[in-house]
Amino acid sequence: MEAFPAAAEVLAAADRREVGRDMDLISKKDCQRITRAIAAAEKKTSGEIVAVVAHSSDDYRFIPLLWAALLALALPLFAFTLTKAPATTIYAAQLAVFATIAMAILWRPLRLALVPGAIKRARAHAQALEQFLSQDLHTTKGRTGVLIFISVAERYVEVIADEGIYKKVPPGIWDDAVAGLTAEIAQGRAGGGLVTAIKICGGVLAEHFPPDSADKDELPNHLIMLE
Repeated sequence: MEAFPAAAEVLAAADRREVGRDMDLISKKDCQRITRAIAAAEKKTSGEIVAVVAHSSDDYRFIPLLWAALLALALPLFAFTLTKAPATTIYAAQLAVFATIAMAILWRPLRLALVPGAIKRARAHAQALEQFLSQDLHTTKGRTGVLIFISVAERYVEVIADEGIYKKVPPGIWDDAVAGLTAEIAQGRAGGGLVTAIKICGGVLAEHFPPDSADKDELPNHLIMLE
């Protein structure tokens, strides 16, 4: 918990961008390329790079209930104005509308489409922060960890650098990594985009945090996939 304020401070200045709609899944071959890219980048720096891809940052199961409730509550406003149906009939119609809409919106693509963009970004950002902490990036020697995070359902990318990096490197330095990643994703090459982002982040770390004799690989190099 002591590291939480430092990570949150970095996140306030971290680079964020939405991902294109048609992001391809990461193949096994891509995973191998990503592992090699992280290992190669970390040989030139004392920093650590972790890449995480989340299928979704939230299940948004509150959305069906919210929309169903709003539409069911709105029904009497029209029913009492346009019909002379008794209150019991309108109440039964309300229940039917609520149940029908709630069931329909349980279909995941429709549910995601009905979630406001601001909520998606907030949930993805929160997931990025959670992953930064749960993957132990805040515990690295010298606080020189970098997280490259993708949330597929929210079409969201974020690069987060820890406190030790933030003191030496301006937040805007990660713009190229984010731009390279999102450009590749837009072309259906998510794996290649991650490799590009890893190389760019590795170059920044190598410039400001060269390796030392006591340096060791503190965190896993393989791509972390979250369901």
